[in-house]
Amino acid sequence: MPRTFELTPRGPFDLAHQRRFFGGWPAFAPDPAAVAMVFPVEGWTDSAVVLVRQQESGVVTGTVHGPDADGARAAWDQALAVLSLDIDGTGFEAVGERDPVIARLQKTHHAMRPVLFHSPYEAACNFVIGQRISIAQARALRQRMGAESGDSVAVDGVTFHAFPRPQQLLELTEVRGLPDEKLLRIHGIAHAALDGVLDRRRLRALPVETALAEVSALRGVGPFSAQGIVFRGAGVVDEITDDAVGKQAVERLYELDHLPGQAEMLRLAEAWAPFRMWCLVLLHVWIRGEGGGPAPLRLRQRGRRTG
Repeated sequence: MPRTFELTPRGPFDLAHQRRFFGGWPAFAPDPAAVAMVFPVEGWTDSAVVLVRQQESGVVTGTVHGPDADGARAAWDQALAVLSLDIDGTGFEAVGERDPVIARLQKTHHAMRPVLFHSPYEAACNFVIGQRISIAQARALRQRMGAESGDSVAVDGVTFHAFPRPQQLLELTEVRGLPDEKLLRIHGIAHAALDGVLDRRRLRALPVETALAEVSALRGVGPFSAQGIVFRGAGVVDEITDDAVGKQAVERLYELDHLPGQAEMLRLAEAWAPFRMWCLVLLHVWIRGEGGGPAPLRLRQRGRRTG
């Protein structure tokens, strides 16, 4: 039987706005306004479908299909983490009072929170599978793996397919369209998930340098993927990544005459604490939308400082 949960967000939250900018969730024809998430539940005994809705009062509700009572509670908690609703965001707007650029982005994007991967495990598999292929190809491959090897959950006549749980992934000896080396790499990720290395709460609790070092030790995980696993998989809130897109957004929005280096980014981001990653996500959303998109670094003007 489905189980229903609810939460009053701590701080501003607009589910419809989040959906417009992040999206990627499967369609659910019986209720198109609902956000449908399907994923292996951390603990790896079940997969779940969670239908998330927001009432006019602001209360967020979730209907969980698939697991038993304990698994349903875990799935609801996981869905909240995906939407960054497990974080008390009541102080987020205060960041805008210290930084007019962030204030403008918060107003435009309804104090948007980051949307995370379903788990650090899925984040790691996503980054490894996506290496050297397009985003569309990687998405299609993950969806096919779910349909062929993951759990299926039916809700109101709609069948959802979850990405394979780690145990299911380890049973695969070949995956059409996935090179043997990538299969070996995601097998290593599956073992790490079963061993607790990729547990979301654990990664959040570690010093960020330690978390990055641990996931970087996984086969096929480089610096870019490690940052994605820790920041957008685990959901670290008060750190910033070292990435070119965020620096380009800062250069434009703060009207700098140079691309800032990481040390300058860290100094600027002091005003964003304790929501530094949330602010950086707003910058990414801006530059990929009204900011005109990131500029390829090779086309930057010669002689301009890069920090």
